[in-house]
Amino acid sequence: MRIGIIGTGAIGSILAERFSQAGHHVKVTNTRAMPELEKIAASLGATAATIHDVVKDVDAIIFSMPFGAYKDLPKDLLKAVPQDVVVMDTSNYYPFRDGEIAELEQISETEYISGILNRPLVKVFNNILEHTLKYKGKTAGAEGRIAISIAGDNEEHKKVVAQLVDITGFDTVDAGSLAESWRQQPGTPAYCTELNEAELKKALADAEKGKAPAIRDFIMDDLRRKPTWPSYEEILAGNRRIQMGRNQNQ
Repeated sequence: MRIGIIGTGAIGSILAERFSQAGHHVKVTNTRAMPELEKIAASLGATAATIHDVVKDVDAIIFSMPFGAYKDLPKDLLKAVPQDVVVMDTSNYYPFRDGEIAELEQISETEYISGILNRPLVKVFNNILEHTLKYKGKTAGAEGRIAISIAGDNEEHKKVVAQLVDITGFDTVDAGSLAESWRQQPGTPAYCTELNEAELKKALADAEKGKAPAIRDFIMDDLRRKPTWPSYEEILAGNRRIQMGRNQNQ
């Protein structure tokens, strides 16, 4: 498969490396100057590309960039991309970083991004920590395999996404339509809590849309008050503890 990845941050770089190692042809781009981008791409087993070239002649495109950066993309970026190309979004919205966006009170984060890109999307890889993605994948069928939820309106595209998720070492749970993708956004039980398939299905069902933003902000305020940024273990434990306490209080 030919894959274009926009963004080489924590998630994008891991995905580029994994898919390259699996034999796929991967192109990457970011906002760095081309000489630096070429070094980054080479370290990931990928090819460096400009923002316009990274979406050309590919079977799948992964947007893995800060939520607030989407508005700065070229307006016609996907205009010539065929409709059968699978387009994925891994981003998450945090008001303290991205500013207040009133539209997100009415629609999911990825519906908002879909409107910016003028393209149907599949939401995936947003509800997993960097450490989890990098170190905790297992072969299909392995005991305790962690699951990732995916949401979108095109069933065939979601099948392709599930295959890519499997390559990275995780099961998938279908979270429904793009409008339902809020169930895996920050502040929900499915967000960065490392659940297996059965647990993730329940977490998605238990999500409460009206309460998620307040939980998201509470978690982030708590993390930002700490003198040093917490470790992966501390973040995971905190997410689980808050969601467990929430369930017990219902």
